[in-house]
Amino acid sequence: MAFQAKKLINDPNDVVTEFIEGLVETYPGLQYLDGFPQVKVVLRADVSGATYNKVAVISVIQMCLHGTGGGSGHEPAHAGFVGEGMLTAAICGDVFASPSVDSILAGIRAVTGPMGALLIVKNYTGDRLNFGLAAEEAKSEGYKVEIVIVGDDCALPPPRGIAGRRGLAGTILVHKVAGAAAAAGLSLVDVAAEARRASEMIGTMGVALTVCTQPGQVTSDRLGPGKMELGLGIHGEPGAAVVDLQSVDVVVSHVLKQILSPETNYVPITRGNRVVLMINGLGATPAMELMIAAGKAVPRLQLEHGLAVDRVYTGSFVTSLNMAGFSISVMKADQAILQRLDAATKAPYWPVGVDGNRPAAKIPVPMPPCHSTKSDESLSRPPMLNGQGCILEAAIEAAANAVINLRDKLTEWDSKAGDGDCGSTMFRGATAILEDMKNFYPLNDPAETVNEIGSSIRRAMGGTSGIIYDIFCKAAYAQLKANTKTVVTAKQWKDALEASIAAVSKYGGASAGCRTMLDALIPALAVLQERLEAEENPVTAFVLSSEAALVGAESTKQMQAQAGRSSYVPGEILASVPDPGAMAAASWYHAAALAVKGKCMGS
Repeated sequence: MAFQAKKLINDPNDVVTEFIEGLVETYPGLQYLDGFPQVKVVLRADVSGATYNKVAVISVIQMCLHGTGGGSGHEPAHAGFVGEGMLTAAICGDVFASPSVDSILAGIRAVTGPMGALLIVKNYTGDRLNFGLAAEEAKSEGYKVEIVIVGDDCALPPPRGIAGRRGLAGTILVHKVAGAAAAAGLSLVDVAAEARRASEMIGTMGVALTVCTQPGQVTSDRLGPGKMELGLGIHGEPGAAVVDLQSVDVVVSHVLKQILSPETNYVPITRGNRVVLMINGLGATPAMELMIAAGKAVPRLQLEHGLAVDRVYTGSFVTSLNMAGFSISVMKADQAILQRLDAATKAPYWPVGVDGNRPAAKIPVPMPPCHSTKSDESLSRPPMLNGQGCILEAAIEAAANAVINLRDKLTEWDSKAGDGDCGSTMFRGATAILEDMKNFYPLNDPAETVNEIGSSIRRAMGGTSGIIYDIFCKAAYAQLKANTKTVVTAKQWKDALEASIAAVSKYGGASAGCRTMLDALIPALAVLQERLEAEENPVTAFVLSSEAALVGAESTKQMQAQAGRSSYVPGEILASVPDPGAMAAASWYHAAALAVKGKCMGS
């Protein structure tokens, strides 16, 4: 069902001018021409055409929204790349239209001196026509003007008729080469030649999980659940194919093969060449996913295609409003192109920290040695378990599996009551415990085993939950270690639980009624202590206390959170779900009790 997209804007017709106003307020080196709303030009604040003695490099921000399925604002392109060493000006088109000839002319007049101007245009018909007409008009006024058209799209099979290949994110690399050449003082002919050569070395292909939504318009449902689109354009126009959602490994492999295909011969790149890689976010793709794509693309280029990857640029450079997805650009490189890419620039959105030679392969820095005083023998599973070790093993295994089986429910509850990571965090801890128990837990020594459980959790879980459970285990370890006897009694296990609860409360700040894991464990401790003092069978006391833990966890529905991210969630939402941390604690505690019961009754 279609619905109007949520946007943090005012009037949809003013988004371009208000974007420009915010941009120049943010970056002192940028300015705009006083021609709103008809003329929207961002330029370097330190450049005046009357006195500028270098080639002006000018590009277009095409805000056009074609009727073929959506629109785009490509921020930070291209106004974010205006600055010394890159673009001298960027011409902004209005929503639904390429920039007007008058806007382009105004930009040329504002920044072009006797050295002339290079216009860099992505290959879209409206841009070519408007920039072509503006260039001819500027020439008639006495300006020296050259045009370079960039068409780096590799998604659609050749030939493309007179339309040619679309201009995509690779245009940014052309901007950088041209801007650096202009900053070096080259002539217009030479700057244009370097830009044109750079444009012929680049291939790009995009992949999208969603289409973009233009300001003030309804969200398109062209891409349904579980689908992705290969090779769509940066204005949301349909691509080569709609396919089932694939892993990033599969997507990256397909895109690189398409760009580097010898059959289409889009780019003159062959095995043994040096290349530059750009991973470009399309607007709504998290940096994490872009970095994953970069991490998978580099070794594929090296190992599968035999290329030396000299530079990697990862980020959002040419976006498509709120489109989820990314494009990959591969550019053939030589020392001259690398020198231009590495040249200094004050353009605010050009990535820093990428210049300079990168190693062919990055070997992770070795982990520093642990200064533990424990021997290797104490950190290994004994060849034979005694009775206590067998019971402990069964309890740990049951507790960990209970958490693993509860993963989806924990995620569901935490999505409403917190940040949604409780299921995955607890799952990582539980699986690490099961794996480490096979080789490292000295199960015949309960205190050291509990300590090693804490070490597994600290290594695998992370986050607040990992710290809390590590504190829990360290406190229990200290309490158990005070016992000099090899067999741990039920009372000593109770004392260890009590010490753990006290430590978690001390460092975490929570207590009974705060809607945390303690609301499961505190009732369990109370029942366990009561039953043991009444001299009830220890196993029965353990099971009854675990039932109290379950009741306590369920009661968190009626509690207002006082700790953690849940404390920021409205009470009416919390009332619909129990606390995930309490439910996880009750689950593993109850499972351990039943396992101990089964083991003891079986023996």
